[in-house]
Amino acid sequence: MATQVKNEVLYRVYIVAGALLVVAAMIVAKAFMLSVWQAEGWRELLANRITSKVVTGNRGSIWSSDGNLLATSMPYYDLYFDATVASDLDFEKYIDSLAYCLATFVDTSYTPGGYKEFLIEQRKSGKRYIPIARRYNYRQMMAVRRFPLFRLGRFKSGLIIEIREDRERPFGLLAQRTIGYVRKDAKPVGLEGAFNSYLKGDSLKQPMINMPNGYQQPVRELSEIQPASGADLVTTLDLDIQDIAEQALYRALVEHEAEYGTAIVMEVKTGAIRAMANLGRTKSGKIWEIYNYAVGAATEPGSTFKLATMMALLEKGGLSLEDSVDIEQGKTEFVFKSQTGREERVPMKDASYHPYDSIPVEMAFVMSSNVGMAKLVDEYFVQKNRLKDYLAALKAFHLDQPTGIEIPGEPRPLIKDLQDADWSGTTPLWMATGYEVRITPLQLLTFYNAVANDGEMMKPYLVERIQRYGTPEKVFHPKILDRRIASQKTIAQVQYLLEQVVENKLGTAYKGRVNAYHFAGKTGTAQLEYRTGRGRKKSVGGHQASFVGYFPAENPKYSCIVVIGKPKKGGYYGGTVALPVFRAIADGIFKLRPEVHFPLVQRQRRPIASRWLPRKQAGAKSDMLHFLPQWGLPYRNETGDKPIAILVAAPADTLILKARHLPQRAVPNVVGMGLRDALYELEKRGLKVKLQAYRPGRVVRQSIRPGTPLQGQTIVLTLR
Repeated sequence: MATQVKNEVLYRVYIVAGALLVVAAMIVAKAFMLSVWQAEGWRELLANRITSKVVTGNRGSIWSSDGNLLATSMPYYDLYFDATVASDLDFEKYIDSLAYCLATFVDTSYTPGGYKEFLIEQRKSGKRYIPIARRYNYRQMMAVRRFPLFRLGRFKSGLIIEIREDRERPFGLLAQRTIGYVRKDAKPVGLEGAFNSYLKGDSLKQPMINMPNGYQQPVRELSEIQPASGADLVTTLDLDIQDIAEQALYRALVEHEAEYGTAIVMEVKTGAIRAMANLGRTKSGKIWEIYNYAVGAATEPGSTFKLATMMALLEKGGLSLEDSVDIEQGKTEFVFKSQTGREERVPMKDASYHPYDSIPVEMAFVMSSNVGMAKLVDEYFVQKNRLKDYLAALKAFHLDQPTGIEIPGEPRPLIKDLQDADWSGTTPLWMATGYEVRITPLQLLTFYNAVANDGEMMKPYLVERIQRYGTPEKVFHPKILDRRIASQKTIAQVQYLLEQVVENKLGTAYKGRVNAYHFAGKTGTAQLEYRTGRGRKKSVGGHQASFVGYFPAENPKYSCIVVIGKPKKGGYYGGTVALPVFRAIADGIFKLRPEVHFPLVQRQRRPIASRWLPRKQAGAKSDMLHFLPQWGLPYRNETGDKPIAILVAAPADTLILKARHLPQRAVPNVVGMGLRDALYELEKRGLKVKLQAYRPGRVVRQSIRPGTPLQGQTIVLTLR
């Protein structure tokens, strides 16, 4: 009996084992068939049905230096419904409440009953990618996700959530071109393009199923995939200063009906860009940030380039500010031989008529005389065959080098060389006045900023640091391009000249002076798209007005350049169009930033600023040595045994008495003398003196040029 039971158990074991072996064999056979016989077919099917989609992490944000958000990525969600996923039981259970929620809170064009019929129809049709909502924010998406049926999850309800991001700028137009963008099939622009490798997040591939209706359905919800986000960018831009600059520039473009304009504000000691505004007109006439003129537009600057010419004359030419130049009342002709050997005459004139002939070099710069600056270059460089020294000086000022600003699109400046094919006899004369050279506003501002910084040139920069989750990954420090672009004496002299452009009544920026603070700078007006036709008739396609300077003049904190192109209304000169914008920016910063104010109480008495000292006054040395000590003015006597002296203000607070050499057999230079001394020196040489109009003051103009041989002439003096 026991043996019979044992055998029965064994039979059953054999039957089960056999069945398992059969099943295993069938599985192996099926696997072999799928992997070998049908492998190619399945691979083709998967290739057609399964693809991948690149999912990128959130793009990093861009911040201003004062903690304001300039650009950030906002996530948006697109919601779809696969009507075939839910079971019949769940669909019947939740269809009424789901239809009510969708019709009430998502698409109010449906009634709850109408939405229910729509969903039932879509389910019967086998639709698997029904649009529910687009561009929902996170809060809205989470609310829909809690709707009846949808709360069961992706694989039980059929709710499909796709995430995408849009770049948002909370302050709209503000610094739009400087911030820039990165777009598909477009060249990257601005900070977004330059730092794209840091800003963009990591990428992951998400498997997608190709649906029969042409849509792609993710295997998993895209909202569940979280690639690493990009780093944040902290810029040097100050939102308040940026707003001041853009508002002032916008008003000027409207007032003068100009085509474009740019304004840059730079921190003198560091080179940090605190504002960069760029505005232009679209084809419809709307004012918008369409191009970064500050970085990318290299044009002929006009008279603002005269600062470089003056510095070259002081550094390499041996010029002294006490020298004189004959501006011929603002109109002259230069005679030179062309390549064919023919003698040609090239006219040059100032922007306006001047009733002066021989004037001090200082006044030629202050009045922005084209004739004066061109004549000085001709006398000190061209006639002495020293043009290489002039060009070497311009290169020493780094005017032939780009600044290396972080954002793309900066061209190299154009400073012509003697070997260039388009170099001509008049090239250095036009270069002296800011023509036949090309430079961007940022490059020119960097040069002026170096003058404001006592000769130390700083690299302009737009980014302070790159950080991730508030922790800095890379920090950008101020960088010195050149510790001294010119001698200390030259820098001090041109700083004085730039102040006189504003403070002197004959200065081109005198109308913009303000009592609350002092600023220094230079106006510029350049002709655009000009050409000379038959009969030397000149046509001009417009003008470019500019002003570049710094403030406060005594202790510069900020430098600024304003360039406005093709104004059509209310004038086109730099002092009329660009200077008011500079003033508006400087006034706004003065009200906003206490660091540009001087303390009301000084612990120590400030030294006398050189611009307040008497200077350029000539006369008897004995009189000056008598009165200067009585007035308590510090001075240094360098006249030797000469009886006639001229006062020169040193860079600090000391006056220098220098000898004025008066020839005995030629007309002397009496500009700067009082009437008594001038009469004595002129009549002693047999000249007859006539006053244009008597008034108290000193001689500012004499009708006969100094150095003219004596012939008993009558000389007319103008006093002021």
